[in-house]
Parts: sequence; C-alpha cells; structure tokens
Amino acid sequence: MSTIEQLEKILPYAPLKIVSMDSCLELGRRVNNYIVSFRENTVSEVKESPLYVNYRVQNYLVDYACPRFGTGEAKGHIKESVRGTDLFIITDVGNYSLTYTMFGRQNRMSPDDHYQDLKRIISAATGKAKRINVVMPFLYESRQHKRTKRESLDCAIALRELIDMGVNNIITFDAHDPRVQNSIPLNGFDSFNPSYQFIKALLRNVPDLNVDKNHLMIISPDEGAMHRAVYFSNVMSVEMGMFYKRRDYSTIINGKNPIVAHEFLGDSLTNKDVIIVDDMISSGDSMLEAAKMLKERGAKRVFVCTTFGLFTSGLDAFDDYYNKGYLDKLITTNLTYVPPAIHDKPYYIQADMSKFLALIVDSINHDVTIGKVLNPTAKIRALLEKHREQFLNL
Repeated sequence: MSTIEQLEKILPYAPLKIVSMDSCLELGRRVNNYIVSFRENTVSEVKESPLYVNYRVQNYLVDYACPRFGTGEAKGHIKESVRGTDLFIITDVGNYSLTYTMFGRQNRMSPDDHYQDLKRIISAATGKAKRINVVMPFLYESRQHKRTKRESLDCAIALRELIDMGVNNIITFDAHDPRVQNSIPLNGFDSFNPSYQFIKALLRNVPDLNVDKNHLMIISPDEGAMHRAVYFSNVMSVEMGMFYKRRDYSTIINGKNPIVAHEFLGDSLTNKDVIIVDDMISSGDSMLEAAKMLKERGAKRVFVCTTFGLFTSGLDAFDDYYNKGYLDKLITTNLTYVPPAIHDKPYYIQADMSKFLALIVDSINHDVTIGKVLNPTAKIRALLEKHREQFLNL
C-alpha cells in the first residue's frame, strides 16, 4: 500500500496549517500545492462529514509577518487563527538574500536572524496550535554539533530551546551529525536524505550513465560522508572510494583547521564515471580539489551530489573547474537558498524536494508511519532497473 493510499484511510491529527517563512516562500508554496493535489482525490465519499471540514482546502499557508522597529528589533505576528491546528513552520536559516533596516542601514539576514524570527512565530502560536512542528531543512548550527575543549554546543542548545518553547517535532534533512538529536531524546527529530531525488535528477540529465561496477564508482570526499557513500554504493551495486583529509590541527583559519592534503583510498578510476556525495558545499574548495584529483587519476566524468549548496566563496571556482574539465555536473537541492545565477550554469542541476517534503508533512499530519519515506531503497532500485532497460536501448 502506498503512503497516499494510507492517508486516505486515516483522519489527520488536527487541521493542517503551514507557515512558510520569508526565507523559503517558493518552497512553501510548492509544498502547499502538492498537498492540495494529494487531497483533491481523497475521502470523496465522506467529504461532507464534520471531521473533514478543514481537510480539503485550496490553501494551507498562513499569513504572517515579522515587522521590525527602527532599532532592528522585531516581533512575530500570525494574522489568522491557528487554534487547534497542526502547525508546520518551514524556515531556511541559510537564506542570506534577505535584508532588514537597522538605524537606517540595510543589514543582511544571518542564520541567527532567521532563527530568532522562527522563535517569534513559535511564540505567537504557543497555546493556540494543537501541535507545533518545525521544518528546518538546513539544521541551525548543525556544523557546531560537538564540543572540543572550551566551546559552545550551539546545535544542541538550539534544539533544547525549541522543545522548551513547545515544539513537538523537528524535521530536517541530511543533518551534519544526526546524533545531535541525543539532546532531545524524548521528542520527535527526523533527518531525511535526498538519495532518491539525487539519483533521479542525475539519470534524467545524464541518460548515458552506465550504472554498473565496471563503469561507475561512488566517492566519499572525507570520512564524515562515508555512511552516505556506503548507502549509494550498496543500493547501486557499484564500488566505493574515499578521500582522507590530512589537516593541520595546530592552526585555525576561518574557524576550521586547514587541509594539508587529500589522500585517496580506492580501486582504479581509469575510464570510470564517479559520483561524489556529501551533505553540503561550503566554499567548495575541498570538493573541487577532490574532483580534480579524481580526473587526474583517470576518471571519465565527475558528478557531485550535495544536499546543500552554500557557495560561501561564490561560483567563480566552479566555473573555472568546469571549463578545465574537472567537473561535469553539480546537483544540489532546493532546500536552501542558492544564488539565482547558478541556474544558468551548464553544469548545474537542481533536485526538487518539494513533493518529498509535502509527503513528509502530510504523513506526519496524519500520524502515519514514515518508514517508507525514510528508506527509499525500493524506489531507487525500481528507478535503476528502468534506467538500465532504457540504457540498453540507446
């Protein structure tokens, strides 16, 4: 039985409402449209029942605002009733394109600003909504998930703070280290991976990709991404390799230990396509260096799949590596903001996650299992089987 069929047979936990913060308006709109579509053809026989009075509507999005005073201080304002609802608040803390005025000057919103606005909306809904769920695709402070010596534990503190404010569930994607959920062991925390969407986007845009162990290899750019690469290699039945980063731990530059060298561990790459999988691209320096080394070792084509494309140093280096032949395709999701210019790049592919996220929201609203959503192995294998049949006919 598919997830959609399960939803038809179960009442929702409470009427659904969605707050799509300014940082992710387009993603929220697409999620809303998919849920409207999901529900148009369900419960047709009992749609007159009072139990379904708020089930099928044309818009689940809530009108809200976070106006600011001249000093830069702000408040959250929900402009319609959310009493008794199952409220989902979607936010992108990585959207640096938004600004606000402070003492007459334009300030660019940081992750801290987005997080504060999120708390303002939670505060405005607390005591009204029946349940509050936070959808934060790029987990706030997820890169500071563990403590070394005298350091703050920002991600754990943020999660505790959200729970203390009344949040019931936290939904994120590809958490840098999912073990951070240990800070809130009695509350809902789900980290989803876009594995299926990556493979679907890659096969759609590279139809001549030969998926077998003689022509394809999965690469982990460092030891931290090993579990992603292991899953990809197993589900695609291909070999895996990895890079080991040697760092200078006596020096800190831009908040991190600089990489001294990349060491490759793996089989021969000669005339093989390779897929590098990771959770994020920050500046992209280490990812591009890995792509260059793979090409120098004889790789045929290099495809990079990463959930979050942050591009903190811009796109010039990616353009340069593409022009030099080190990079063939770059796939990121639409779960966080990317500079609009990247959509015109010949190497860029965006994996749309809005339908996947809509299915997650709808499933949680119905309190049904999300086991199939968490484990897309069967869908990936069906997709690969279909691709292999089409590949043989090329």
